[in-house]
Amino acid sequence: MKKVRSPRPIGRNIAMELVRITEAAALAAAHYMGMGDKDLVDQAAVDAMRTTLNHTRIDGVVVIGEGEKDQAPMLYIGESVGDGVGLQVDVAVDPIDGTKLLARGLPGAISAVALSARGTMNCPRQFVYMNKIVVGREARGVIDINATVADNLINIARAKKRKLPEITVVVLDRPRHEQLLAEIREAGARVKLISDGDVAAGIQAAIPDSGVDVLMGIGGTPEGVLTAAAVRCVGGEIHGKAWPRDEQERRAAASTGIDVDRIYTAADLVAGNDMFFAATGASSGELLQGVRYSGGGARTQSLAMRSLSGTTRWIESHHDFKRRHKLRFPD
Repeated sequence: MKKVRSPRPIGRNIAMELVRITEAAALAAAHYMGMGDKDLVDQAAVDAMRTTLNHTRIDGVVVIGEGEKDQAPMLYIGESVGDGVGLQVDVAVDPIDGTKLLARGLPGAISAVALSARGTMNCPRQFVYMNKIVVGREARGVIDINATVADNLINIARAKKRKLPEITVVVLDRPRHEQLLAEIREAGARVKLISDGDVAAGIQAAIPDSGVDVLMGIGGTPEGVLTAAAVRCVGGEIHGKAWPRDEQERRAAASTGIDVDRIYTAADLVAGNDMFFAATGASSGELLQGVRYSGGGARTQSLAMRSLSGTTRWIESHHDFKRRHKLRFPD
């Protein structure tokens, strides 16, 4: 049997370059906060992110993006990004995670990007949604998406040396989660509902002292891959499992050889040992502060992570618009 070689580490620390990309997207989209037009928010973020990506020294391929080529003119799945002469990498982008939040002037919208060696990102896009559990390092190895909600919460509480009423579960506020919420409450854990933005919520569940201990519930499959990259950087864990919306989607996935009962771990979704994740706040939330304007400039807060070193950086930046305009692209 031929031995499969592990992907080689990327080598160069590109985390700060990714922050420049998410900053550009957040700054562009934040101009339209509260205006009620999520398409305008998304387009501004996409334009800025793509421009900055293409001035980055990578040979990248978009694995998670705005959709198929016929649906998205930019940052579509399979698009080449970067200057084409640098590192060969897979790229996952969410120009704004929480476009509805930003368009409505609500908190918690972020811009996010992840990067790993070429061929290491796996998005089972045959299904739109997946059921997920996300935890941090303390609870790694104790979750099982096939177990009951109560068993998972008991095991998480034990791993974190907490009582169940001290465990906070973040869940997307959707009708499909009525049974899940009932089981969480029956187990005795606390619930934090969010209207959108499960990438940010997944990161909160994975990092220490965030006020969130676990994310549970059904969300987007591409968002699951982005979350997996962040989770791997901080040593947490994600379990994901296909959630077909109907029998037709289940049969369609099965016809392509997809096992709808497979459990995807963080390493299944983003393989290798060297991956990067960056996010910048667009509207202020619990994870990151949003874009804050001042005379002739703005402040942003970002997060940069690398799995190989386990380093997490919180970055406060001041942007002088008069000087930025002298550059050929957003800095």
